[in-house]
Amino acid sequence: MGRSLAGGLLTDRGSTDGKATLGPSGTDRPPTGRVLPSRRSRRLATLSLLVVPVLLALSGCTSKDMPNFAMSDKGATNQSGRVLFLWQGAWIAAFATGAVVWGLIIWTVIFHRRKRDDQGLPPQNRYNVPIEVLYTMVPLIMVGVFFYFTARDEDRLQQISAHPDHQIRVQAQRWSWQFTYDGDQATTVTGTPGNPPTLYLPSGQTVEFSLHSQDVIHSFWVPAFNYKMDVIPGQVNHFQITPRTIGTYVGRCAELCGQDHSRMLFNVQILKPADYQAKVAQIKAQAEAAK
Repeated sequence: MGRSLAGGLLTDRGSTDGKATLGPSGTDRPPTGRVLPSRRSRRLATLSLLVVPVLLALSGCTSKDMPNFAMSDKGATNQSGRVLFLWQGAWIAAFATGAVVWGLIIWTVIFHRRKRDDQGLPPQNRYNVPIEVLYTMVPLIMVGVFFYFTARDEDRLQQISAHPDHQIRVQAQRWSWQFTYDGDQATTVTGTPGNPPTLYLPSGQTVEFSLHSQDVIHSFWVPAFNYKMDVIPGQVNHFQITPRTIGTYVGRCAELCGQDHSRMLFNVQILKPADYQAKVAQIKAQAEAAK
């Protein structure tokens, strides 16, 4: 059996004297033909050989080696690093997907543009099983990876110890905050939109927050913590953190809750445990003196 060049593909000549026939996809191909590896296939293989080492190199980077993408990296709590790493991974996956998509678009525009001497339509391909499997499986794999890491980190972020070192009750109300330390009503600090309250936390000790709302939905958010949680009327939400980095931070409501939503602010001070105890005792003494 001889060979002939038909429709741009090198094929085996069958019993039809080597003339190409019109296939079901509208392309010129012999009825019996074995398609040999094309230049396009070799280009895709070369591209994959270039992309894989880059992805492997990125996988060896740590969170500190990568940009924060506008997320805080102060490590104010034990949870900050975990949330930052998840955030960075999502951005890197988005950039990688964008690079592949734009790369394929640009490659198609450059290498498959219409030539001046081209006549008629280019070859129309109906089926390409490897490509179809690729663009079906890749999104499924990406969604599966996102789901795994999100579910894993969410489960760990929501873990609550049965015996935290401190318990703080957070009361959200339009349009300020109220903090009650260790369940003692005598150690309650209430703010106003014009005078934001300060939340004091001890470094190196576990603090459990219980979130309450007496009017509408609010959201308790300290940007430096890389974490926030909704405050819902009729539902008490809980979460725990261990403050680490001593300093002063800003907190705010992250849920549009009405006219003075933008003024629903508070401050956070992470102190040494001894200083924290002294501050809580001072708050209690001031409250008793005001009676």
